Amino acid sequence: MKYGVLGDIHSNLSALETVLAAMDRDGVETILSVGDVVGYGAAPKECVAILRERGVTVVLGNHDAAVSEILDDVHFNPYARAAVAWTQATLDEDERDWLRQLPLVATLEHCQVAHGTLHRPELFNYMLSATDAEPSLDALERQVCFVGHTHIPIAVMRFTGEPNQTAYTYDADVDLSDVDRALVNVGSVGQPRDDNPMSAYLVFDSDANLASLRRVPYDIEREVERIAAAGLPDVLGERLRLGV
Repeated sequence: MKYGVLGDIHSNLSALETVLAAMDRDGVETILSVGDVVGYGAAPKECVAILRERGVTVVLGNHDAAVSEILDDVHFNPYARAAVAWTQATLDEDERDWLRQLPLVATLEHCQVAHGTLHRPELFNYMLSATDAEPSLDALERQVCFVGHTHIPIAVMRFTGEPNQTAYTYDADVDLSDVDRALVNVGSVGQPRDDNPMSAYLVFDSDANLASLRRVPYDIEREVERIAAAGLPDVLGERLRLGV
């Protein structure tokens, strides 16, 4: 099975359309999303509609939870809170209800999906180090779980011959053949933060046991214009140009 995994989309329509077209060319059979479909960007309705139309398996992100009033946005920065309020007013009740009903974890035949961590996913904790990944590696029910939230791609693994040692890599291609369990952050479709403004997405070939991070350029200026036209903070567009 060839899976395509979408990192945090954040209402970035140009990036989402570009990545989905790339996935189609890659021969992806099943599309997954690690959540944060909305927030920051100015095309939440369009992004929600595309995921629903394509039958994407989506888990709940913290911005999705804030927009659907599951999560208090008190700890969000002011720009994120402004985007939450704007998105709440832009989406209709059916769209907010779709977000509200997203699961925290999805378990499929070959993998699992969560937003920040697999362990206590409702806390929306960040995986910033190999140590942060340990509880999620312990909780895995499949060989690999895909996450996002930090917007920075990384794979944390335990190998078959060394189950008590944890290693990590920033390599784009991760061979899982000798891996006992792995937590793989797939980066971000709509708001990369690793100093690379190109959209990130991941292709997981379960037959080849290979997870491949891929990057594609998209029309950043179109999204900057869309954010400005919506009256959202300018910084939300500027950071797209920088990949931060």
